[in-house]
Amino acid sequence: MEKCDKCSLLEELVNPMGYCYYCNYGIFSSTLNAWQKKAGYTYLYDYMAPRFQMVFDALPVYFDYDGKTWLIEFWKGQYGINTGAEIGIYHSDRIIPEKNYKEAIFNSAEDYEMLNCSFTLFNNSGDYLQISRRHWWLTAFLPGCFSKPSDLTMEITLSFPNHEMLTAFANGLYKAGYSLQDISIFGLTLTFTFTDSDNPERNMPTRFWCRYSQWKNKIFCRLYIFITRPFCYTEDRILYLYYYLPVAFRKTLRLHRFNKRCHRKRQCMRKKI
Repeated sequence: MEKCDKCSLLEELVNPMGYCYYCNYGIFSSTLNAWQKKAGYTYLYDYMAPRFQMVFDALPVYFDYDGKTWLIEFWKGQYGINTGAEIGIYHSDRIIPEKNYKEAIFNSAEDYEMLNCSFTLFNNSGDYLQISRRHWWLTAFLPGCFSKPSDLTMEITLSFPNHEMLTAFANGLYKAGYSLQDISIFGLTLTFTFTDSDNPERNMPTRFWCRYSQWKNKIFCRLYIFITRPFCYTEDRILYLYYYLPVAFRKTLRLHRFNKRCHRKRQCMRKKI
């Protein structure tokens, strides 16, 4: 198959999963109309993620704006056999007290609320991936690459619609531990670097799942490279799995931070509220 045909086929296969494929860079990203948009966000997704081979550093930034509590969260780490990063933009339907942040349910930003955002993800070896787009959930995932979250650095740029929202987000960053020296503001654009995050609330079972999942991720990453060794390009490797190991293909594209059980639990929480 010609390269364009392979990329088109891969795009067709991953679109129902909520992803698109950037052929020139060999990375997967989320689509604007991804089904995950209906799931929104709750802390449960991050808490359960290590049990499903998602091991990452997370930086949640909460702030109040326009009569709502907003959450713009940043993730970087290992998603199965993929190294990647995310920017998620969410908000509640009201102002939420800080003590209730972890119990709150946040909705994904609507189309008119999306922000122009971009990030560059580096590892210790100097390799990087980069993406920029107006989005509510900007992501980039590179298959066949294994990383420790602490070895990744994420340079982030966000553009806001007005100074009020920019100032509110900047205050949220200060509360998250950043200082004036860590943030660069030019007009309505804010830039900062996400290097590491402390997770003191991680209890022993969660730390166990992080170590166990990373052990599995490393093994499966090596298996992926070994099984697809006749090929060099991502589209060839992934299509090879699609034709000869469909189960492995589906697991490769399981990049979201929650599964159906978490989503159903969220819906039950919403009904109770």
